[in-house]
Amino acid sequence: MSSILVLNGPNLNMLGIREPGVYGSQTLSDIETQLREAGARAGASLSFYQSNYEGALLDEIHAAYGRHDGILINPGAYTHTSIALRDGIASVGLPTVEVHLSNIHKRESFRHTSMLAPVCIGQIAGFGAYGYELGLLALLRHLQSSGR
Repeated sequence: MSSILVLNGPNLNMLGIREPGVYGSQTLSDIETQLREAGARAGASLSFYQSNYEGALLDEIHAAYGRHDGILINPGAYTHTSIALRDGIASVGLPTVEVHLSNIHKRESFRHTSMLAPVCIGQIAGFGAYGYELGLLALLRHLQSSGR
């Protein structure tokens, strides 16, 4: 059974309230419930963590080393600004998939660049909450094909 850390960055605790036209009406708790069910069907154990603080997310990435097989991350706005999260992902060497509810490439130009994408195995964007499940399945397939 694969162990996956699911990280959510700033403002994702406000899902369901924050700009539902962009991010949907589901809460983060709703997404976690759906993802936990998808993980169980796929034979994966999931741990969830959300923070509005970059350092707290970085601490979770570091703590994942030796404890989890991969990371599924929606870094929120830190996608476009955080060299620290990028370096943290690179330092632990865990396969990581970046997820975004909205299609960041169809939005404001400052959202088009991801600092994390170069150290992630892939990025899922624009499929709403279902993107988390797509990201999880892609991560699990990667782990299986790489023998992890």
